[in-house]
Amino acid sequence: MLEEIYTNGEFLEKNPTWNVEHSPWKAEQILRMLRQNRIEPETICEVGCGAGEILKQLQQQLSSKCIFWGYEISPQAIEFCESRENERLHFKLFDIRKENDVFFDIILLIDVIEHLEDYFGFLREIKQKSEYKIIHLPLELTVNMVLSGKLIRSRDNYGHLHHFSKETALQMLKDAGYEVIDYFYTHIANELPVDDFRYEVKRKMLRGPRNLFFAMNQDIAVRVLGGCCLLVLAK
Repeated sequence: MLEEIYTNGEFLEKNPTWNVEHSPWKAEQILRMLRQNRIEPETICEVGCGAGEILKQLQQQLSSKCIFWGYEISPQAIEFCESRENERLHFKLFDIRKENDVFFDIILLIDVIEHLEDYFGFLREIKQKSEYKIIHLPLELTVNMVLSGKLIRSRDNYGHLHHFSKETALQMLKDAGYEVIDYFYTHIANELPVDDFRYEVKRKMLRGPRNLFFAMNQDIAVRVLGGCCLLVLAK
């Protein structure tokens, strides 16, 4: 099974922080979506919660009435979560598809879909478990990614089995029976913290062209230069 890399320690070996340093930025994108659509949840579940830091960040900024649950299949990731658990923030080492009689205001799928062997089946199985879904996924079907050969690198390093454009991502959700309510690009290449000097130099070189191109035509800029993800609110 391809998902074994998350249970046997292989993913942790390649990503020793479980990308926890990206969590504040990702939480801010989720908060923007909630504010933009005037949603005030009382229950939030993150599926594939990793180290649990996104939920911790959200807990610090949302209502004190809100209860948070994180589901994760990786025992290594759950070890990260233990220090973050509290009376309103809970974690389970469990596949939410096997969880009966649960319902949340929002289910978060943050950089999860691209890792799933059968994402259509997964989306259909969890559809009735929440009112809203907030989905974040990288847009890797770009001229830059294809010509540079980076698609296979994202598979080897991060376990990305599928690659999307904005159009294929939105169509995927519609095909799975979801209603897309809102979406926007998130500027991962320009905004996400990095500690790799070589990557930072390259990012600074591309920042100007990306911003200029994006101001002219967002969709074409993303298709050509990449550097963006898509955040979607769906029901």
